[in-house]
Amino acid sequence: MPKRLYLSSPTMHDGEMEYIKEAFETNWVAPLGANVDGFEQDMEEYLGGGIHAAALSAGTAAVHLAVRLLGVRPGDVVFVSSLTFAASANPITYDGGVPVFIDSDRETWNMDPEALKKAFEKYPSPKAVIVVNLYGTPAKLDELEKICAEHGVPLIEDAAESLGACYKGRQTGTFGLMSILSFNGNKIITTSGGGMLLSRDEELIKKAKFLATQAREKARHYEHKEIGFNYRMSNVVAGIGRGQMQYLDRHIRKKKEIRDQYAEGFRDIPEISLNPYLSNSEPNWWLTCATLSPESPVSPTELMEALERENIESRPIWKPMHMQPVYAENDFIQALPGISVAEDIFLRGVCLPSDIKNTHEDMDRIIRIIRGLFGKNA
Repeated sequence: MPKRLYLSSPTMHDGEMEYIKEAFETNWVAPLGANVDGFEQDMEEYLGGGIHAAALSAGTAAVHLAVRLLGVRPGDVVFVSSLTFAASANPITYDGGVPVFIDSDRETWNMDPEALKKAFEKYPSPKAVIVVNLYGTPAKLDELEKICAEHGVPLIEDAAESLGACYKGRQTGTFGLMSILSFNGNKIITTSGGGMLLSRDEELIKKAKFLATQAREKARHYEHKEIGFNYRMSNVVAGIGRGQMQYLDRHIRKKKEIRDQYAEGFRDIPEISLNPYLSNSEPNWWLTCATLSPESPVSPTELMEALERENIESRPIWKPMHMQPVYAENDFIQALPGISVAEDIFLRGVCLPSDIKNTHEDMDRIIRIIRGLFGKNA
């Protein structure tokens, strides 16, 4: 069996163990502790701009706290990108909110500002807008922020996949009223599991930390005046994150090398187009993805199966939320009639192996297999 090549597996270094060792030596392995505080501070310094951070058990928890802090209640509408992972939308429903899904644009694969304008025409008073930076590529964040500001509706930036990416020179994770990060095992840096809620509003982050620790009041006994959650990050897990932060920029550079190698390898195959990005943005290149043209002699499934036979992991593009059975009754807004952009990307797309541990030779092997499907053997 050929060597296994992964889509995007964790990459560990030596630095992580120093922080984990400290947690064990001080017997501070429970939630909270020096690593949690340090990880939050490290992230605040990296992002800059007066950002405050709350380290949490998952990016999903961060989304839930964001909508909870905005007072989403049963029946409240929240606009959210359709082309995304379910964790961007599911927390809206935890307190009875109603996701309304917004189509993508071609230039970024992210929320289409024109579709968002149409959504506001149909639903003038949503509780919030959640925009996702898909696969590490920034959305048209200034346009989306402007539309939200015109309607007096807060924007939540789901930067779960885009840590280290920039839009017009500004780090993603710093847009909107609140932002989300994820440190799941396949992300640009990982804590094995975990996430963060970010905001320039320090009081919001203080409230988030309060809710994330079971909403325990300051009293000698256990006093609770509202419902809270067990959402804070473990001190051990945070130690992994502190170590990973030291290698974030290195990870991004390696992801960019992978993207560049794919671009060169497929430059003479017009049927393959890599996921696009705006010239005024710099993705973190988390996953290199591709769409195959309608004229392509190879389908996404055939491409993935060819890689699978060689022990190489790939996967489909996220299936849009408005196509998911669980959201069959939810509304979906697109800029123009006809097939949606999100559906089209899903039907013609594939996520290519983007593991930073892949060597140049590993990448050549992947590219050679795909080129062979298109009759390009050289």
